Amino acid sequence: MRRIGVVVFLLGLVGVAVWFTASLYLPYQSFPKEGVFVEVPRGASGRVIARLLSEKGVVRSSLAFEALCRWRDRSKLVAGDYFFDHPGTAFDVFRVLSEGRVYVKSVTVPEGLTMFAIADLMEREGFTTRAAFLKAARDTTPIHDLAPAAGSLEGFLFPATYQFSRHSTATEIVNAMVGRFRETWNSLPEAARNNNARPVDAVVTLASLVERETGVPEERPIVAGVFTNRLRRGQALQCDPTVIYALELADKYSGRLDSGDLHFDSAYNTYRHAGLPPGPIGNPGEASLRAALQPAPVDYLFFVASTRGGHVFSKSLQEHNRNVAQYRRLLAQNTHASNGGDAPAVQTMNTPPKNASRKRFR
Repeated sequence: MRRIGVVVFLLGLVGVAVWFTASLYLPYQSFPKEGVFVEVPRGASGRVIARLLSEKGVVRSSLAFEALCRWRDRSKLVAGDYFFDHPGTAFDVFRVLSEGRVYVKSVTVPEGLTMFAIADLMEREGFTTRAAFLKAARDTTPIHDLAPAAGSLEGFLFPATYQFSRHSTATEIVNAMVGRFRETWNSLPEAARNNNARPVDAVVTLASLVERETGVPEERPIVAGVFTNRLRRGQALQCDPTVIYALELADKYSGRLDSGDLHFDSAYNTYRHAGLPPGPIGNPGEASLRAALQPAPVDYLFFVASTRGGHVFSKSLQEHNRNVAQYRRLLAQNTHASNGGDAPAVQTMNTPPKNASRKRFR
């Protein structure tokens, strides 16, 4: 009888060992195929973490995982929001938590976007609401030392790829973007930053104009040089994107700019007001910031879109008007070719309004 009891006891031990081994070493998944989130609270015990994982179907046994935590030192587990989307062993799960591989989602903010467009992007990607983002972007506390008179964080929300958690707040998001701006700004040539006559917010404003005017890298210093020359002469910048921004602020931009819009009454309208606009009209990248700090030493005062994706620059209004006429001829050829004519196709950009050609320089 005693032998039978011993055998039963040994078999029970073997069963426990097999179960325990299976709980640790065999991949397990008892959660939906689309995956499951597990939020590990700060300071949670191994028992609490094991129970959470078991309840979510991530581990087979809370008891076995708790034992693993005791064996491997639970203090190594990192609090945070985790996402599991495939089967894993208890060791795999422990490794994820001990290495702090918390769930983050990436979002890329392109260069030149306004804070309104960024707000739309963040809402579309599910990080925060548009209203919450704009509220945070209107709090200028993070840049008070750089731009004490700024009315918003426009211009300082640096375009880059970011990783945010599901629970990142709008304030945390804009602070991360301003933080990246500071890192980039501090990486620019110190001599250029210290010797520049313009305050930081004016440099960022100029950079935002450059960013919106051209996407061709080698043109950015030249465009900055044109704007700088016109500012020195007291000439109006006549920058189309400033008018677009003014219309966007008033919720009156239709997606197309015509000659009548150039008379729109706004401090941002650089056709009506000389000098830089009151603040940035978008969020420039590093190349445009560099261009604004170190404009190319050129004599150009005008530029117009070319049919090759860039711009044609000129020193005089007479030369500029010839470039505008040439642009229109090529544009007409392109239109003729697209309608079945024999003229070669050319890459085009929006043509300036005819009745504004003598005033416009884009």
